[in-house]
Amino acid sequence: MKDIEVVIHLAARAHVMSDQSSDPLSDYRRVNVDGTVAIANAARQSGIKRLIFLSSIKVNGERTSEKPYTAHDTPAPEDPYGISKSEAESRLIEVSKDSELETVIVRTPLVYGAGVRANFLSLMSIADSGLPLPFGAINKNRRSLIYIENLVDLLIKTVSHPSANGQTLLVCDGEDLSTTSLVENLRTSLGRKRRLVPIPPAIIRASLSSIGKSGMADRLLGSLVIDDTATRELLKWQPPFTIAEGLRRTADWYRASNAQ
Repeated sequence: MKDIEVVIHLAARAHVMSDQSSDPLSDYRRVNVDGTVAIANAARQSGIKRLIFLSSIKVNGERTSEKPYTAHDTPAPEDPYGISKSEAESRLIEVSKDSELETVIVRTPLVYGAGVRANFLSLMSIADSGLPLPFGAINKNRRSLIYIENLVDLLIKTVSHPSANGQTLLVCDGEDLSTTSLVENLRTSLGRKRRLVPIPPAIIRASLSSIGKSGMADRLLGSLVIDDTATRELLKWQPPFTIAEGLRRTADWYRASNAQ
């Protein structure tokens, strides 16, 4: 860390879709907690000015009902990844206490854009199939997302903004989509027809649960909404891209990568 003023810590154990570990939480802690503490200690000892830690909205929880998540909510992580990120935040605050190391914690929802993997890439592949999809009636839920270039713009802002020091910042694109709207936007961006069949959500949930995919049902049917008003007001920040622009640019990457 010689001759460095700011560290942005992004690395983590994440997106382990079929975890074969006998103790997943320990594996997550080894990377996401111990690794973060090691970086924070090295930054502190090297006189680094600021450390920006990319965390996750999973620290808040897995779903919202009546109220969106804010930075003031009591953490309620449920899975090993979310628990490890919550613990990493706490340890980071401890390490930086009574030192000159400034810390910034940024919690994000699902990040999409060029290079996206895991569930979002799978959804894009399904949307690109052109086949009729059973998502036409999942229009009551809402989910917050963040386009990668909006996130990068926010991270750059936190590098030098004096008000970011010591803050936990939530960030999103600012337009929350239902599953129906998301798939419609993806199909439009991919040049596909809408072709969404209005299957009742209860039937979708029952069908997925019967084959052991209850987690997938939660993601498709549930809501996870973020209120990042405090972040925007504190940093005087607005995302440079709308969600429609972000999805279109992601679709352009998807098309180009599949053409190679």
